[in-house]
Amino acid sequence: MSHTQSAFHRWMRRLIVLFIVFMAYIIVADRYVPLTTESRVYGYVVQLAPEVSGPITDVAISNNQHVKKGQLLFSINDSKYAIALDRAKVALQQAYEQEQSLYAQVEAAIANTASCEANYNNAAAEYQRINKLAKKHLVSTSMQESAYAKYQAARSTLHASKQQTLVIKAQLGTGIGDSSLVMAANNNLAQAELDLSHTNIYAPSAGVITNLQVEIGAMATANQPMLTFISSDSLWVAADFREKATTLMTNSSAAYVTYDALPGQVFNFTVASRDFGVASAQQTATGKLTSVEVSNRWVRDAQRIRVNLASEQALPNQLFVGSRATVVLYPTGNVWWQTLASLQIKLAGLLHYIY
Repeated sequence: MSHTQSAFHRWMRRLIVLFIVFMAYIIVADRYVPLTTESRVYGYVVQLAPEVSGPITDVAISNNQHVKKGQLLFSINDSKYAIALDRAKVALQQAYEQEQSLYAQVEAAIANTASCEANYNNAAAEYQRINKLAKKHLVSTSMQESAYAKYQAARSTLHASKQQTLVIKAQLGTGIGDSSLVMAANNNLAQAELDLSHTNIYAPSAGVITNLQVEIGAMATANQPMLTFISSDSLWVAADFREKATTLMTNSSAAYVTYDALPGQVFNFTVASRDFGVASAQQTATGKLTSVEVSNRWVRDAQRIRVNLASEQALPNQLFVGSRATVVLYPTGNVWWQTLASLQIKLAGLLHYIY
């Protein structure tokens, strides 16, 4: 065997050994320090919708503007809502006046009840006197029946007067301003005030207004989204790992993250949670038979599961919802695996300079 062939064989043996070592490392590292490029920055995207309708009279923000919590975004013409508020105030005043009228009716009903009670007492006494005389045959039967009829009529009138007093008192409630009339008017006034306040739309929290397509003169429709709002405090990183790569993951596991937008920079994260399912396994009751998944591949694609990451530091300003990232998980307290994870993520970060 020539010297050239011998050297070639040595190099082949070395490459084979290197390949075997590399494959063994990949198999073991995928369980202890798994790496994925399927990672993004996520955030809460809120579609802001007005709660009242009307033409837009003012737009106080511009596209992709950072806003503070409570900052005015846009305004809707409030003319009809201001008129409705004035109408509600007048209605409330009328309700108080009607309530005072009910109090007067109560006083009149009480006086009428007292008069009816006096008539009832007189009729009852007269009936008892006539009844005693009738037993002694000193008065006629018709006189006895007439006295009884007057007694019954007086009792019915007294009962009706008492019930009428109770009806009026029930409408008044327990005190001034507690009548059903005033309470209904107060509710209408509160609704009118609320509608008027909804003509100004404010930022629910600190964030960014993006994809702005609102102009003065456009018609705003209640409960129809008009603005896209992204809360700046809601951004987080989530990574999709092969399910076998998460079998050794715990709540104490940590992660290194590098972003495509910030090549070469590495950030520290902790594992916040792991999702408990994927959409492909979600079943909905449809009344149909099960749809069986068919695959002719010997080795099917690995299922991925989402892992949510957390950091004590705010995400860099250069990032946005949808920014891509590379993530490496590692067990805390193990210097060896942490070092290997650090080497992997630094290599990935350097590669981001190229692509």
